[in-house]
Amino acid sequence: MSLDGAFLSLVRKELLSKGLIGSRVDKIHQPAKDELVISLRGSQGGVRIAMSANPSTARVCITEASADNPQSPPMFCMLLRKHLSGGRLLGIEQDGLERVLSFDFECVNEIGDIVHNRLSAELLGRCSNIILLTERDGILRVVDSIKRIGDNVSAVRRILPGITYEPPPKEDRLDLRLCTADEAAKRLLTCPDKKLEKELLKTFEGISPIICREWAYYTARDVDAPCSALEEKRERFAFFLGKLKAALTEGEARFFTISDKNGKPLDFTFINTEQYGPSAVQKEFDSPCRLLDGFFSGRAAAERMKQRSGDLLKSILAIYNRTAKKIELQKAELAACGEREVFRVKGDIVSANIYRMSKGMNRLEAENYLTGETEVIPLDVRLTPAQNAQKLYAEYRKLDTAEKMLTKLIEQEKQELVYLDSVFDAAARAQTDAELQEIRFELSQAGYLKKGRDRRTDKDVKPLQPLKFKSSDGFDIWAGRNNLQNDRLTFKTAKGDDLWLHTKDIPGAHVIVFAAGKEIPDSTILEAARIAAQNSKAKGSTRIPVDYTKVKYVKKPSGAKPGMVIFTNNKTVIVDGT
Repeated sequence: MSLDGAFLSLVRKELLSKGLIGSRVDKIHQPAKDELVISLRGSQGGVRIAMSANPSTARVCITEASADNPQSPPMFCMLLRKHLSGGRLLGIEQDGLERVLSFDFECVNEIGDIVHNRLSAELLGRCSNIILLTERDGILRVVDSIKRIGDNVSAVRRILPGITYEPPPKEDRLDLRLCTADEAAKRLLTCPDKKLEKELLKTFEGISPIICREWAYYTARDVDAPCSALEEKRERFAFFLGKLKAALTEGEARFFTISDKNGKPLDFTFINTEQYGPSAVQKEFDSPCRLLDGFFSGRAAAERMKQRSGDLLKSILAIYNRTAKKIELQKAELAACGEREVFRVKGDIVSANIYRMSKGMNRLEAENYLTGETEVIPLDVRLTPAQNAQKLYAEYRKLDTAEKMLTKLIEQEKQELVYLDSVFDAAARAQTDAELQEIRFELSQAGYLKKGRDRRTDKDVKPLQPLKFKSSDGFDIWAGRNNLQNDRLTFKTAKGDDLWLHTKDIPGAHVIVFAAGKEIPDSTILEAARIAAQNSKAKGSTRIPVDYTKVKYVKKPSGAKPGMVIFTNNKTVIVDGT
């Protein structure tokens, strides 16, 4: 599903058709560590261009998707603002059908001189990068890149500030826009026994595996056909080559995404495909940029959240593991407290035999009244017999008290694990920076994370709105995004006769169905239960139990963590969380 050079050439054509040449750089944002959004403004209005160097979402396209930006712009973003802000776009270049698109800008540097800078998006799979270059004495030099490549990463090609820029090495491949069918067939027939699909990929630059498979399928009606099939199917081979040329040079391209019957995206292309038959569904877009924006925006948003939530999830997991280890140590101490009765019995034996003892004895041999056997009890020679008895009783009381305290502490720690599990689930489900910020604030207030320099208070953190839905019967259904919001939703927003739902013994959102003085039908309860299941740790599972009761039966114990409640008068429904 990588963006090939042929498709990229169609993206370039669309960008040029938008009248971007002469427009100026208005804003630059870096919503993720390997993604940029550059706003250009010209006579025809503003356009936002997304660039990604993430291997799974590498692309350049016009975007309409909005993305949360980090509170502090990354260093590379600030560098781009310094060198490109206000710059005028001079051209958009692509070398043949290579997967590199370069934007040339005329800019003014800090001392007022006019300079020429280039922003190159290299969409090369795992080696994808976005590089800022500047021209000095006719030579392009690297200012910086979104990924720095040193000798420890690649011994072939370095990308570091200050060095001379070397473009990606080109292989000896044909440009399908320029070559003839005979020229291509001659090269392919040098290896007649190899798969046509694989050899097409090696022979032509800028075409992806899906195009090669379709070409082989159209030529021989078999994606596994060998190159020798060209000897009898040369006309079909030549016809498909002409079809590709027309798509790239004559405006006959059509833009399709391909999904399986369950809606899972499989690939995209600029021609109609037949290789999948009825097992796949094609959706057509009116432009290459709209296709790429629709295909990658959801995946890119998920990738951004994965990057941003990574550190927070690691912190929560570390706290969880530390708490679990503490419980294991406390259980070991609790097991040791089971020996307390031994000290009480020894104290009783010493007390019963004080008349036989004297100060300075180092041991007592006496009958154990429980077993009837002779027992040897060590004594402290510095203490009197009575003091030795009291010492044994004191050890018994110490272990008895420790057992009671450890039992209570272990139960508290177990509740803490339940709470941390709920926080981890909320962080894993977070979709915006604001949600992560609220979770960090919750953890800092609880003392799990150190407070930052800003030391915000409850008034400084703007409450998030819950997720909002409408049932088929017209009832409003709201779901909390995290524990703080769960508390606000259940105890401040909802009223006593509203319905409260939560997955049974599984971390997840508090879900409220607002009754508005009406009887809530079973169909709405089932819809709300599915929302609760899909906004829980059990998302994607089947047969998920969901408890529900009226809000007036939901209580918060004194001193309980955010989101932790007890409830009564509940019923349970089983739903699917997929």
